[in-house]
Amino acid sequence: MQLNTITNQTIALAGVAQAAALVQQLATKGTYDQDAFEGSISSLLKIDSGSVIDVYGSLSALKLGINQLNLQMMGLKISNPEQARYSASLIFLENQLTSRKDLLKIINTGIVKAQTQSEHFGLFHENTLANFSETYQNTISTLQPRIMVNGNPDYLSRTETANKIRACLLAGIRSAILWRQCGGTRWKFLFYRKKIQAEIQELLKQI
Repeated sequence: MQLNTITNQTIALAGVAQAAALVQQLATKGTYDQDAFEGSISSLLKIDSGSVIDVYGSLSALKLGINQLNLQMMGLKISNPEQARYSASLIFLENQLTSRKDLLKIINTGIVKAQTQSEHFGLFHENTLANFSETYQNTISTLQPRIMVNGNPDYLSRTETANKIRACLLAGIRSAILWRQCGGTRWKFLFYRKKIQAEIQELLKQI
C-alpha cells in the first residue's frame, strides 16, 4: 500500500480537522457529533490498518472533518480561527513528539491499556476515555506550547467532558502522525493547497 499520496494526506488532515471540531463542540456546547467522535476515538486503537481510511473505519466516519477542512481551505479568510489553532497546534506538537521516545513509550502503554479496557467495558466507556485523557496529560500536555481549550467553563469543569476533550486531542495527534507518515509537511500543505482542495471535493462526493 502506497502511503504517500494526496488522497491519504487529505484524509489524515481531515482527521486532524475533525478532532479540532469535536474539541470545540465539547468545549462550547457540551455535545458532539456521535459518528465523528466514534470515528476519531476508534483511530487510536487502529495501529496496523490495511489502508488510511480504515484507520477511521470508513469515509463517512470522517464526514465532519472533511467538511470542516473544506470550510477552512475555502477563500483567504479562515472560517473558524479556533479550530484552525487547534489543528495547527496538534501538527506542531506531533512534530515535537517524534523525537521523544520516552513520551511515545507512555502513549504506547496507554494504548495497550485502552485495548484491554475496550474489551471489558467498551471503547467509549468512561474508564477507557479517562485512560486516553490521562495518557494525553502525561505526554502531549508536557510539551510546549500547551493547547489551551476555550469554551464554556460549565462544560470544561466537568470531568466527563474534559476526558472526552483530551481523548479527542490525542486522536488529533494520531491523525497528525498519520499525516506525516503519508508524506505530509508544512511546505506541502502550502504548495499543494489547490490539489488538497480538489481532493476534498472528490472525497465529499463519496460520502
